[in-house]
Amino acid sequence: MEILASRVLLRPADYGRSLTFYRDQIGLAIAREYTGGTVFYAGQSLIELTSHGEAQAGGSLWLQVRDVYGTQSELEGRGVAITRGAQKEPWGLHELHVTDPDGVVLIFVEIPGDHPLRRDTRD
Repeated sequence: MEILASRVLLRPADYGRSLTFYRDQIGLAIAREYTGGTVFYAGQSLIELTSHGEAQAGGSLWLQVRDVYGTQSELEGRGVAITRGAQKEPWGLHELHVTDPDGVVLIFVEIPGDHPLRRDTRD
């Protein structure tokens, strides 16, 4: 499989407190904001804080792939347990969840061609 992009996804217990910490106290620049989340520049990576989903200690690893459904088949063929099968999310992305041996959630993501992450939304 080919990984196209990645980011660290954090689901804090208190979104507002974490937003203030990363934005105001650490001083990270905002790459993108959306309803319920903020993505920060972090060198050659991104850190995304999200207020949806259950709070998780340790965060998640966000891995963009070309075909999340094909990735699921590939992983199943390798004997990898699927935590949550590939499906379209309310925010428009197609996601597949796998949990590593230490409990870190790997979120494999396919971004459809019509999603705002794939389109230039500037005037």
